[in-house]
Amino acid sequence: MSIKETLQQHRQAHLVNFLEQLAGPSRAALENQLEQIDFGQLARLTAGADTHTDWSALAARAEPPTAVRLGTPHPEFSPSAAQEAGEAALRDGKVGMILVAGGQGTRLGFDQPKGMFPIGPVSGRTLFQMHCDRLLACMQKYGVPIHLFIMTSPATDAETRDYFAQHNNCGLEADELHIFCQGTMPAVDGQSGQILMAEPDKIALSPDGHGGLVEALEKNGCLKEAQRVGIEHFYYAQVDNPLAQVCAPELLGYHLLAGSEMTTQVVTKRFAEEKVGNVVQVDGKVQIIEYSDLPAAAAQQIQPDGSLRLWAGNIAIHVLSREFLEQVVQSDSGLPFHRAHKTVGHVTLEGKCVAPKQPNAIKFERFVFDLLPLASGAIVVEGLAADVFAPVKNANGAEVDTPATSQTAILAQHRKWLESAGAVVEDGIRVEIHPSWAQDAKEVAAKLPPNTIFTADTFLR
Repeated sequence: MSIKETLQQHRQAHLVNFLEQLAGPSRAALENQLEQIDFGQLARLTAGADTHTDWSALAARAEPPTAVRLGTPHPEFSPSAAQEAGEAALRDGKVGMILVAGGQGTRLGFDQPKGMFPIGPVSGRTLFQMHCDRLLACMQKYGVPIHLFIMTSPATDAETRDYFAQHNNCGLEADELHIFCQGTMPAVDGQSGQILMAEPDKIALSPDGHGGLVEALEKNGCLKEAQRVGIEHFYYAQVDNPLAQVCAPELLGYHLLAGSEMTTQVVTKRFAEEKVGNVVQVDGKVQIIEYSDLPAAAAQQIQPDGSLRLWAGNIAIHVLSREFLEQVVQSDSGLPFHRAHKTVGHVTLEGKCVAPKQPNAIKFERFVFDLLPLASGAIVVEGLAADVFAPVKNANGAEVDTPATSQTAILAQHRKWLESAGAVVEDGIRVEIHPSWAQDAKEVAAKLPPNTIFTADTFLR
């Protein structure tokens, strides 16, 4: 079937008119974009009425997730047993790392990929370098290469590749680093369902969400590469969280001992309506209710001891079985697409630029946490927020999740390690610890001379 016939069949005949106005490379470029679109899938998504979940009813059935809580012994697995199981998997080369890095630093006032944002409080290391340094320290500790899979977006892919090329892959060997780009979906007009054009020869495309990870891993050969090198489990984190532990053995161990296909780390929410996903259990399945969908009455429910009933906040740290991801790829349904009403600028056939002031279009995206209800034996493990969660999302001046609050958390963690080893860090002094020097309080105590006093900003490496 020709492109023209395909477009007419799926009620996108307006694109034929755009094609007929083009010639040479411009026409070829648009034809290539059109060939990448699954028009049958897009037609089903566009034609389907928006599904309106009754969040009040769902929240009424939601229970706190069964979880491995801090300070509460697990009935089957001790922290030491989990640590041992995780360390064994690392030593055997069965673990790979996924870092999601598709976001730009727009909200930070930073016009580059967010991973290139300098966040080291003393060192000025970028988010990319912070994560890679942790991974390299882990590789050194367990004596094995650990492959890093970085998912970019069309907006960040080229700059990310250039950054790693110019910075010696942040210390990684070339065959240990795999940069791949997530997919895209066309934006369609909210009224007609017609695909919008960003330019006369360019479709208005947007990334297909962090849930596009699964399909992107498959399309870019990453799952096959992981299988080839013996990776059985992926440790997943997002680039904007410099406190995310990299391949933490205890979390890996709980995942392995429980026979889980997907394990998620959570923290206790700071307040009832904090803007994080709520990890809950509904009808026996672990799932996430976004903060924007959870009714205030449900969010504010209190346990007899005064704590939040729905306490578990999603911090986008997961452990995923490679075989589970392969099964999702091979299934007919895969991850569902969500419809989001957005404001999308576009051009008309006459070349007029349209800049809507109200949402005019539908974008389609997938969420990685939709894997949770599909996973067998999914478990939840609590982490201490001060040790695992300090995201960089907003520019300084906002109330939460700024570079300043993130750096404060990093310095507080390192100060705690130093003081537990008997060191004195004078007020106002910043001490940052490189993971190759120490990765936790125990390693700090083994290296630090007794009664060390820090009187100037220091980068220990």
